[in-house]
Amino acid sequence: MAWGDLDAAQVYGASLLHGTRVRFRVLQDDDLVDLVRWWGEPEWAVLQQIVVRPRPQGPVADMFRSWSANEHGGGVGFSVVDRASDALVGHVTLFGGVLPTRAATLAVMIGSEHVGQGYGTDAVRVLTHYGFAEMGLNRIEIRVHAFNERARRAYRGAGYGEEGVRREAVFHDGVFHDEVIMAALAREWRLPA
Repeated sequence: MAWGDLDAAQVYGASLLHGTRVRFRVLQDDDLVDLVRWWGEPEWAVLQQIVVRPRPQGPVADMFRSWSANEHGGGVGFSVVDRASDALVGHVTLFGGVLPTRAATLAVMIGSEHVGQGYGTDAVRVLTHYGFAEMGLNRIEIRVHAFNERARRAYRGAGYGEEGVRREAVFHDGVFHDEVIMAALAREWRLPA
């Protein structure tokens, strides 16, 4: 959208990293304690990670620092905080969004004590808007284990559609599980009111 004046640009900038429930901010060192803890909880790791494999705190903290460095145009990472209380509730990242494809993958982690409160859906909406409006992406995809129906419902609620299935792409509990590919395209996606 073309801006007619300075005020319109500033309104856009002021709202860019805010949703109805969450806002994004730069990763702070204090965030790492909770992020590392959430990443290592096996009952939640099984929903997000290819292999449940506890790792030392240092490498996991470095992973979040790397995701949140925001040094390259093809990816970003933010801490997710509750708008009302400013409490950390999770982390989001977009990665792989480079020319010529301008397609990125979105990943979201909401802390175990904050799941089911609408933070994930709002965070996905805000990051999707950021990816399309500020990074110039054309496509954003999310990969989710087929058995994680709660996440699939949240992604649908954020405007993503199911495109396909990677059959038996995930291995947990001695069984291969399907992985669902969900995506949004810039020309089809609109920021929910």
